[in-house]
Amino acid sequence: MEPRSDLLAGTGSGRQAGPHERADAARNRAKVLTAAAELFATRDPRAVTMDDIAKAAGVGRGTLYRRYPDTNSIAVALLDEHERALQEKLLAGPPPLGPGASPAERLAAFYAAMVELLDAHAHLVLGAEIGGARFATGAYGFWYAHVRALLVAAEIREPDAMVDPLLALLAAEVYRKQRERGLDSEQITDALRTIAEAVLGDAQPAKRE
Repeated sequence: MEPRSDLLAGTGSGRQAGPHERADAARNRAKVLTAAAELFATRDPRAVTMDDIAKAAGVGRGTLYRRYPDTNSIAVALLDEHERALQEKLLAGPPPLGPGASPAERLAAFYAAMVELLDAHAHLVLGAEIGGARFATGAYGFWYAHVRALLVAAEIREPDAMVDPLLALLAAEVYRKQRERGLDSEQITDALRTIAEAVLGDAQPAKRE
């Protein structure tokens, strides 16, 4: 069973501009996101403050807080486009990332795609995962539903107990530490593939309904 396509609605990571957003509000939003992206990329994302972003964007604190309650929500908004693109590939893209491959192949492909995402945007993921915020994002809910569906398709016992541990392997802090230790993306991806194959074994592709 695949995550339903309606899970995409609301799983995006950030607030989107409304259909009647004023021109000045749109400009301020763009300035905030541009400034925040630069700060997250050049500093420790966990140390960036709302004051830092307001100053860098040249907007008042009130303007900033009206749209974003905290730095986490800004990092989540910056990730939104990239995460949605991956979600769409998981739902309807070609195998092994999309439907049609075995659960083990699909989990390995998901891991590889997430490593690519971390390669490009680990600084944003770190900003979005401050504290326990990782588990509250719509994107994490989508990843959870996808991995759980693969576990169920593979007829794994206690799938609910295994989803979070399998996703913990993709935590941005784990990825950063591995890179600091000298591992490259290919080595990380190969290790994750080994885990996917060990956990999901020889389960066959689920039949399309």
